[in-house]
Amino acid sequence: MAEDNSYESMLCVKPEVHVYRIPPRASNRGYRAADWKLDEPAWSGRLKITAKGKMAFIKLEDRNTGELYAQAPVEQYPGSVVESVADSSRYFVIRIEDGTGRHAFIGLGFADRGDSFDFNVALQDHFKWVKQEGDLAKLEASQSTAPKLDLSFKEGQTIKISIGNIKKKDGCGAKPRPGGGALLPPPPGGKPGGVLPPAAGLPTVSAPQPNTAPLLELGSPVSAAQPSSDMWGDFTSAGSNSNKDAASSGWVQFS
Repeated sequence: MAEDNSYESMLCVKPEVHVYRIPPRASNRGYRAADWKLDEPAWSGRLKITAKGKMAFIKLEDRNTGELYAQAPVEQYPGSVVESVADSSRYFVIRIEDGTGRHAFIGLGFADRGDSFDFNVALQDHFKWVKQEGDLAKLEASQSTAPKLDLSFKEGQTIKISIGNIKKKDGCGAKPRPGGGALLPPPPGGKPGGVLPPAAGLPTVSAPQPNTAPLLELGSPVSAAQPSSDMWGDFTSAGSNSNKDAASSGWVQFS
């Protein structure tokens, strides 16, 4: 997408800054704020940092009217446009331009150390973003020029897939029941308390018949015509006969 250079964003605003006239640099050691007349600033006002595309602009404006006092276009940071002094973190040297090609170096000072920190960070963040955008554009350009990998099938090309160790599941066969004579559940319309008929092939057991003989009453006389009331009599007689048979046969019975 083409870059829109008409859009200008605001990076930082500081309501109070001071401008100083600075002497020429005496050596390569850098500028020193102690050499300036810090108690006699040449101008005081408001500072703005704006960004337009890849460029940043340091603008010094009147705090009441907003009239532009000076402007410093910044192409990179750190660089020759903005330099820190050697003896303080609140003072900088910036190169201003008037738009006709003329430029000058002035001293810039902040009353608060936090304002100078924000000024420094705003410029660093902007040019860090510019660097990231440039790296991304280079990466996209290299990817567009690189040959693309063609993984499509050519005409007449086939592929063979070998699938092994697959066991077929027999999920349709019914499982045999363990017992051949198991009872079937009652039909849906049957009564829940009904008796099921016996399975085919099983013997039918008849129910025992109740003894309808009247029980003997206690204390009542037993007639001679009636049979003996001893219900074990037949068994004792059979036992005595078996003992006699065993003695006559020569075998001894252990009781």
